[in-house]
Amino acid sequence: MSLYLAELYSPKPAWLALDASQRAAFFALVGGGMEALAAMGVEVLAIGARDAGKIHAASHAFFALWRFPDEAALDALLAGIAATGWHDYFDTINAAGADVGFEAHLAQLAALS
Repeated sequence: MSLYLAELYSPKPAWLALDASQRAAFFALVGGGMEALAAMGVEVLAIGARDAGKIHAASHAFFALWRFPDEAALDALLAGIAATGWHDYFDTINAAGADVGFEAHLAQLAALS
C-alpha cells in the first residue's frame, strides 16, 4: 500500500533575506539528498505554485505531492527535509497517510461522530 504526503509551504522572512548565491547553496543541499531518497522509492508526483484563483485556495504559496512505498521512506523524506533547515526558511503544513480509496474514505467520513 502506498503512502502519500501533501505539503503546503510559503517562504518566511529568512528565505526572502537570502541572496541568490545563498539560495543556490541551499538548493544544492536539498538536491543532494534526492538521489538516496529516490533509491528508497520516494516519488515526486507534482510540485509547484498554488493557483490562488481557485475556490477555497490554500493560503500557502506552494505545494508538493509525494508517494512512498513504505513508512520508512516517508519518514526519511520528512527527516531529510528537516535536516536541511527547510523549516527555518519555509512555513510548512504536512498531511501524510495511506490511500484507502474513494468508497473507504466515504465510510471514514460517515463513521464520524
